[in-house]
Amino acid sequence: MTYSDTLLRDILARTRRIAVVGVSLNPVRPSYYVARYLGLRGYDVIPVNPLHEGETVFGRRVRGSLSAIEGGVDMVDIFRRSEAVPEIVDEALAAFPGLQTIWMQIGVEHAEAAAKAEARGVTVIQNRCPKIEYQRLHGELRMGGFATGRISSKL
Repeated sequence: MTYSDTLLRDILARTRRIAVVGVSLNPVRPSYYVARYLGLRGYDVIPVNPLHEGETVFGRRVRGSLSAIEGGVDMVDIFRRSEAVPEIVDEALAAFPGLQTIWMQIGVEHAEAAAKAEARGVTVIQNRCPKIEYQRLHGELRMGGFATGRISSKL
């Protein structure tokens, strides 16, 4: 799947509140550092993981499900296996009437669930990472690879 830089920039610019499904409390896991990075970039990140419901990660209470989130979200970022996507998409569509984007992380794809969300007017990105795309589009990627380490508070 290919997505234009214009589309990706638009999504990242209009998004304010992101539910990260499958977030880990382990700081070396991609779901942890992606969610943390997005929060440090000004997004309101809501961590979702039923295994850690009620615990705290980067100062936020972990929700057990999307339906446990009060208020809407603009984006649902999915860090789960592809076979879990249909249930997550169904819950997201039911919980958030104003949902703008379903974003499936690298290695996560589900054509039928994507088509269902798109039929409801939701933009779907598959097999991409919003952190990497943000960094790429904002000139934050380094020559040697991904800048996943310390983030300056001056940014």
